[in-house]
Amino acid sequence: MSGAAYVVGAVRSPVGRRGGGLAGVHPADLGARVLRALVERTGAPAEAVDDVVWGCVGQVGPQASNIGRTTVLSAGWPESVPAMTVDRQCGSSQQALHLAAQAVLSGTQDLVVAGGVEVMSQVPIGSPTLVGVEAGMPHPRGGTGWAERYGAQEVSQFRGAELIAERWGLGRAAMEAHAVESHRRARAAIEAGDLADEVVPVAGVTADEGPRPDATPERLAGLTPLRAGGRITAALASQISDGAAAVLVASEDAVTRHGLTPSPGSTR
Repeated sequence: MSGAAYVVGAVRSPVGRRGGGLAGVHPADLGARVLRALVERTGAPAEAVDDVVWGCVGQVGPQASNIGRTTVLSAGWPESVPAMTVDRQCGSSQQALHLAAQAVLSGTQDLVVAGGVEVMSQVPIGSPTLVGVEAGMPHPRGGTGWAERYGAQEVSQFRGAELIAERWGLGRAAMEAHAVESHRRARAAIEAGDLADEVVPVAGVTADEGPRPDATPERLAGLTPLRAGGRITAALASQISDGAAAVLVASEDAVTRHGLTPSPGSTR
């Protein structure tokens, strides 16, 4: 094993909208499609994968019980390939990549897959908390230590976004201009075929469904803020989406042994 880590493959599903073309695909099947495509495109043998590190926030229902492991088995990979699921909220899959790279850099593993899945059409945001509370379980932030430190104040992404905008003087018009430009660039990239190499079709969906052709400054300006007097509207929040992605991280030895091709600039 070596002290270098290379990204030798990356693939993702299209990103579907809530209730869109991927809404009915089981999360394990969605992730499995990505895993199969990853080894097909790189030529790496699935049985040589030392570990799969899978990010997922909504670990309840179809995404519970170690969705990483369920995904590996659903992909038809050998039962000898282990997997774990990590939750660092919105940074879960990024954390999965860090852990994969660290395992390779440390010399303890040669070939590690990092990725994740989220099918928010089936597992809405906040589901683990809501399902637990509805079943009579205590709230995650219902302990004495939390109350002593933070009291009963609201803790949410929406309030956090408002506080950030206020702290750094981000006006609604400026944020909406950024959002409109983001949609324009995403649509342009899709139309130009810039994303085709990284996307594998799933359930008949071939391109991201999120970018809106009707995103205009006038349309966004007419939306009602999430809270009275606030700056954040639905157009300034991350979309409710369905998707999966995976990358393959390899040591120098694994690159040579399996004839893999590092992505440009991926050496670490």
